Amino acid sequence: MSEDRIGEFTAFRQRMNERILAQDNQVVRRFFALDTQTYKPGALDVKSKEMLGLVASLVLRCDDCISYHVAQCIEAGVSDDEFFEVFSVGLVVGGSIVIPHLRRAVDFLDQMRGREAGDGPRGA
Repeated sequence: MSEDRIGEFTAFRQRMNERILAQDNQVVRRFFALDTQTYKPGALDVKSKEMLGLVASLVLRCDDCISYHVAQCIEAGVSDDEFFEVFSVGLVVGGSIVIPHLRRAVDFLDQMRGREAGDGPRGA
């Protein structure tokens, strides 16, 4: 995913969230608010919650969710070693059908970290 694609993903998500939340629909608004509240610090810190969200997204095979949680995990300070442990949990729980989504998750991670495919880990 190029920087343009990362920007497009972020802009699309923000634009559509604004559009959706502009509707007078309490069910949708409450669900979005519940999602926001879920990822706030509590008994678990934000980093742990985002890693859990990433595992769930891998198992459910939602590429948009995977990209979102990879970005949130980076923001929360998840290291490459931690990412690959998270990926391994998602793979074990979800099985081999997760592999294509794992590939896209690692590609998105590399792009977010400013790496080209095949560069290997650099930085945090």
